[in-house]
Amino acid sequence: MWIGNHAKFLDDKIQPILDKAGSSVNARLEFSRALVMLILEKLAADIPCLLYDDNLFCHLVDEVLLFERELYAAHGYLSSFPSCMHILSEETCFQRWLTVERKFALQKMDSILSSEAAWVSQYKDITDVDEMKVPDCAETFTTLLQVITDRYKNLPTASRKLQFLELQKDLVDDFRLRLTQVMKEETRASLAFRYCAILNAVNYIGTVLADWADNVFFLELQQAALEVCADSNAFSKLQLGQLACMESSVFDDMINLLERLKHDMLTRQVDHVFREVKDAAKLYKKERWLSLPSQAEQAVMSLSSTACPLLLTLRDRLLQLEQQLCYSLFKIFWQMLAEKVDMFIYQEVILANHFNEGGAAQLQFDMTRNLFPLFSHYCKRPENYFKHIKEACIILNLNVGSALLLKDALHSASENGTILDPNQPSATAVLNELGVYKLAQQDVEILLNLRTNWPNIGK
Repeated sequence: MWIGNHAKFLDDKIQPILDKAGSSVNARLEFSRALVMLILEKLAADIPCLLYDDNLFCHLVDEVLLFERELYAAHGYLSSFPSCMHILSEETCFQRWLTVERKFALQKMDSILSSEAAWVSQYKDITDVDEMKVPDCAETFTTLLQVITDRYKNLPTASRKLQFLELQKDLVDDFRLRLTQVMKEETRASLAFRYCAILNAVNYIGTVLADWADNVFFLELQQAALEVCADSNAFSKLQLGQLACMESSVFDDMINLLERLKHDMLTRQVDHVFREVKDAAKLYKKERWLSLPSQAEQAVMSLSSTACPLLLTLRDRLLQLEQQLCYSLFKIFWQMLAEKVDMFIYQEVILANHFNEGGAAQLQFDMTRNLFPLFSHYCKRPENYFKHIKEACIILNLNVGSALLLKDALHSASENGTILDPNQPSATAVLNELGVYKLAQQDVEILLNLRTNWPNIGK
């Protein structure tokens, strides 16, 4: 305030006198520096009396930080001049500051997680804003971390900033452990709202830390950490190389732990839904594929009645989790689930049965016209996530002539072995021509043997 109140006097009255005398001194800056020197003397006298009163000490730090911010932003104070941050950086005062900062941060974290709105997104009614479905506790926690960064970013030495960075990493780890504890309490209801909110929180914090890792301030701290570690031999040559090449970041350890937790939680959800799918598919596995009427014998193809429980379970769970998980998490979820369903139907339904012409056509109809479209809302070509099923249907539904030719071609390829015959196409080429890329030659031969609609001669 004093600097602002005296600015006009200093600029209009004092500065012209200094200029006339040929001095290079800036009157306002010199006035500011003198005031700061007085404040430093006052702080040096007051801080020892305030060290053990947390509230007063915290208030003092807040006032110093506000004063510093205004001094540089509003009055053009130079970073080469004396600064109040030097007082806060002195060992006794700095350690006390770290302790108080940790104490109040932990108290805030307790308050965040005990709030009734902890797991609700404050933007839940605004679709465009709520893409990440961030629960209030995660957003408040990242704001807390950002505030701590703003408080220490103007410290004069990198070593002090690195100590604050370690505090932030400790807080992230503490919050991760708290989320893990709450998650364990919700494990039996892994598809419920709260479990999904915890998963969204883990994902959001990891995303924020990954974004911060590319921030100039934290990149500078990474360089400082590299220099410290190189001097102390704290890291291996590989780790130092990764830090130097920017292949890793100061938050990598935290991000990796959060990623592991995220993967474990998603896996638990996928396994839960997959168990339900398997239970719903019991009758479908026992469908009479060997004696179903051919397509020509039916007026119109319709979904197998035994497939309905399976497809309804998938539909309901996909809709539920699409609403409760953020887009990036739900994408991982449905792709993991699709992979499991693909292998399950291939192994438990297709390989475990034999198919006549009608059975093969019915399977293809159930898959291509009913199962795949369930996932078409999430990608343009859902069949690409069910390659085992898709390619098995191709083999099972080949007309008899094409199936015989394929069988002969695979048999010839097996007999020729490693002998290269330029006139004889390879088994891979033959399969690729049919649209089969995932299944191996042996798998196709097994599928051909599951067909029952062979002619009596040459079967």
